[in-house]
Amino acid sequence: MDLEYKLRELKHDYVRVQGDLEKVESTGHNIDKLESQLHAIEDEIAQVKKAIKDNKQK
Repeated sequence: MDLEYKLRELKHDYVRVQGDLEKVESTGHNIDKLESQLHAIEDEIAQVKKAIKDNKQK
């Protein structure tokens, strides 16, 4: 998969999960699982950005 496409997809997922988290939080429910998802997406975004940077330096 193209790294730029993967990055866009991850950013889209992040925004979607963030919106879900806000909805769940407003109802007073547990948001731990959604927060974990956001952290995982953040980590993956960082990895993809690093891979893109590494590829551009080659």
